[in-house]
Amino acid sequence: MTKEQIIANFDPSQPGLADATVFGLPFSAEQSEIIVIPVPWEVTVSYGAGASEGPNAILDASFQVDLNHQDFPELWKLGIYLDEAPSHWKTNSDKYKELAQPIIEMLESGEAIETYPALQADLDKINKVCRELHTEVKEKVLHWMKQGKKVVLLGGDHSTPLGYYEALASIHDNFGILHLDAHMDLRIAYEGFTYSHASIMYNALQLPQISKLVQVGIRDFCEQEVDVVKSQNGRVLLNTDADLKKETFEGKTWAEQCDVIIASLPQKVCISFDIDGMYPWYCPNTGTPVPGGFSFEQATYLFNKLAESGKEIIGFDLVEVAPGETDDWDGNVGARMLFHMCGVLAKNNGLNTGKRIEFPRK
Repeated sequence: MTKEQIIANFDPSQPGLADATVFGLPFSAEQSEIIVIPVPWEVTVSYGAGASEGPNAILDASFQVDLNHQDFPELWKLGIYLDEAPSHWKTNSDKYKELAQPIIEMLESGEAIETYPALQADLDKINKVCRELHTEVKEKVLHWMKQGKKVVLLGGDHSTPLGYYEALASIHDNFGILHLDAHMDLRIAYEGFTYSHASIMYNALQLPQISKLVQVGIRDFCEQEVDVVKSQNGRVLLNTDADLKKETFEGKTWAEQCDVIIASLPQKVCISFDIDGMYPWYCPNTGTPVPGGFSFEQATYLFNKLAESGKEIIGFDLVEVAPGETDDWDGNVGARMLFHMCGVLAKNNGLNTGKRIEFPRK
């Protein structure tokens, strides 16, 4: 059937099709405007685990997301397709995560890795396989972009988007990253891992095409990261949780704060959303939770304002969703955030997401 015939025969008010792609949508990859690349990877995690299960948790929860989104009621008709991750990504994640644990334990005990040649060799292997992952992600992203698709990345831990940024950098010579997170992620080769989840933004800054990194919600950082920020001469801008909350306590609205954040970004923007940027009750099982944060609605409001600002959103990643053992809450939040962010991307890029639904209120 043609896409138009599929739309005519699909009832979006019914539960999503269990044998279909993400959100129960009936479209093939070729019929979908947005391709989601899942990267089930968490080799370098040193605290809580589970991010490699995030894509599957979001997929499972997505089937009960209502498609009639108030802001983007026609979004589903565009098609959102969850690509299939190569099987060796998850296999290597499990294998090398286990290999990394003795290295992490040794470093946390205060010993030098140079005194353990076998562990140094394992560290070298881990750095090599992580680099290979980023190259493969880059190739997969470019494969779909060359077909005219809007491509987004779904982690996995926060190390996973590096290849995605490299793909964007091969197409766009100047763009910024709007980074929502509890952490700066500016550590240099954290715990010896060149491609640590805690080093993603430091590694991203090695790409000269990224002209600005604007961070929002930050509330945990180390001295080295502060030094990195200072060394960038204004290339990295910080909106810490403490500063934002202080301003709101003193009368500044979130709308006004969003205007400042958006104005500080270059014309082209990629969004990087670590789920732990939000209040922990939205993501109780994420790997490195921190008290404080922002709400689901604050994040979506910021994204909506960005979409309407005249800036160009060139992509986004959503990472660090980790499912719980006894509930699907993290996956539920992640699925709904993914759907909203797809709507923001589509609307900003001129695709028809429908007219916002306005309800009588008086």
